[in-house]
Amino acid sequence: MAGIVEGKKLLITGITMESSIAFHVARIAQEQGAEVVISSFGRVMRITQTISKRLPVTPELVQLDVTDDDDLSSLADRLRAVGFDSLDGVLHSIGFAPPGAFNFMEGTWEDASTALHASAYSLKSLATAALPLMTSGSSLVGLTFDAKFAWPVYDWMGVAKAAFESTNRYLARDLGAHGIRSNLVAAGPIRTTAAKSIPGFEQFERVWGDRAPLGWDITDPTPAARACVALMSGWFPATTGEIVHVDGGVHAMGQ
Repeated sequence: MAGIVEGKKLLITGITMESSIAFHVARIAQEQGAEVVISSFGRVMRITQTISKRLPVTPELVQLDVTDDDDLSSLADRLRAVGFDSLDGVLHSIGFAPPGAFNFMEGTWEDASTALHASAYSLKSLATAALPLMTSGSSLVGLTFDAKFAWPVYDWMGVAKAAFESTNRYLARDLGAHGIRSNLVAAGPIRTTAAKSIPGFEQFERVWGDRAPLGWDITDPTPAARACVALMSGWFPATTGEIVHVDGGVHAMGQ
């Protein structure tokens, strides 16, 4: 039986560790028949290259810093150079905020603007850079942490995620004319490298499983990864501007 992304060409960003949701998106996509290319940049690139060898098939790796205009403008050429002359799906699994962004009242504009650029505006930047290779039926998928609430410790990253979710809606509007879908997966807390960098993130880990009607395993990125792959498949042809919650049901519960 063919996989749900059989024959599709996908760009996966954000693989930094085997625990990364992006790593498992790439793994599941390959298992489901997709051809995957991954991106990284700077000092992290060597780590990404090492981790990628643990995938079922070691993918091609391209340079991409989503805050660098030169990298963005040359992305399509870089992808063509490794045999990707089209893209059926793109995963945005990118976020960064400096330590000061995790103190809302004391965070500076520099802290906040850095978080907004890397974690929100970058969704539009990536979409624009990938657009020359995307065609009708292609799918852009991003990862968020539900921004409807003022979470403990999340602070300016929470504001950035709210902007990220709004950016998704505007992309759904503007990419729709090209037949391209834009959706997000709101994952519950996963013990990833990004999570460990947030001071006090263990507060989520302690309570999430108790609040989730389905329960929640903070060490298992597979449910969120499966949702991302499904959104990049052909199974959601009329869904765009959406946020799919993969959080054990916490988003639907009262306090």
